[in-house]
Amino acid sequence: MSLLINLIVVLATVLAMEFVAWFAHKFLMHGLLWNWHEDHHQPHLKEGFFEKNDRFFLVFAIPSAFCYMAGSFWAGWGLLLYIGIGISIYGLIYFLIHDVYIHQRFPWFRHLDNKYSKAILRAHGAHHAIQTKEECESFGLLIINPKYFKKRSTWAKR
Repeated sequence: MSLLINLIVVLATVLAMEFVAWFAHKFLMHGLLWNWHEDHHQPHLKEGFFEKNDRFFLVFAIPSAFCYMAGSFWAGWGLLLYIGIGISIYGLIYFLIHDVYIHQRFPWFRHLDNKYSKAILRAHGAHHAIQTKEECESFGLLIINPKYFKKRSTWAKR
């Protein structure tokens, strides 16, 4: 039974991280921490392979690492280990979809051809169409507005 509970905690954490990432992206990256995120929207400002935006990897890795340590070392805190695993899994998913697939920072997979992957590209493209802090849309990664499953020409129509 504990294996099932641990698996549920991992999966619930992965799902919850989509909402944490959405909130952080909308209110921190496009708010107080815009100076870290700006070069991601303005790639012509970037020098070298890394972006200031890559610092957010550490922002999300620290709670995961804490959960791994606390869940492993302190009796009664065991579920934190599985929360840390869930955060790590979401981080891996985010890296593979955002950095590898969408932004092509690594040439691992370039041509996914299904409705969902195309919708993710459309949603992210709409987000990056605005290169400033304000008025962006589509802050999530995995859960996206159904309009992005349709062609761009139909978005404004009602």
